[in-house]
Amino acid sequence: MADSVYRVTEVIGTSSESWEAAARTAVATAANTVRDLRVAEVTREDVTIENGQITSYRVRLSISFKYDTGD
Repeated sequence: MADSVYRVTEVIGTSSESWEAAARTAVATAANTVRDLRVAEVTREDVTIENGQITSYRVRLSISFKYDTGD
């Protein structure tokens, strides 16, 4: 197995329906510009509240991707 190098970057996804949907949004958006995504770790979940009601779910993810070595 060849040696590899990975980078970890942080993204935040939002959704009006759930934390899972917020995570899906974050990963799908990151996948549009970053190739070879490997692992996403949820580092924080929170909600925004207006007038006593939850209006959106937010998920902060640490996403890793493999550097392209040109092989």
